[in-house]
Amino acid sequence: MEESEYRDGYRALNERPCRFEKALLTRCADCAHARRLNLAEREAVACDSETGWSRCAEWLGLLRPRAQFALQLVTVDGPLPHAKEMRVQCGGLKGLQAVLEPAVGEDPRVTDIGGLLALAMGRFGSLDAVPFAEVMKAVARFQLRRRSRR
Repeated sequence: MEESEYRDGYRALNERPCRFEKALLTRCADCAHARRLNLAEREAVACDSETGWSRCAEWLGLLRPRAQFALQLVTVDGPLPHAKEMRVQCGGLKGLQAVLEPAVGEDPRVTDIGGLLALAMGRFGSLDAVPFAEVMKAVARFQLRRRSRR
């Protein structure tokens, strides 16, 4: 299957792609609204909740520009490289979890993205009111696993 055919099939099969697909596929997070799909030996993730999908888009929209210093970027104009996007997604979720549930500490995994964002909305009134200074510490600290040498 060629890449253009894959993308066309992906768009047809996955009308609402998960905003945190990279985080879910690398298993640093999970979500109650996530539905896994397989297409041409690849895995994709769809979102089953319109409100959850919008809330995740809002959270990522707030995270990316605030993370540019932690990512050592001058501007965030377009899509980020994979490693930097992983730092935003996984680090941002882990940072939010640390703000909302300090007892969890450095838990290796966020168990429910939708629930975490709903909790943040309930506690702070809006996602914009989250203390981003604390969240950005986790973005700066987050590192991808190193590949093992074969």
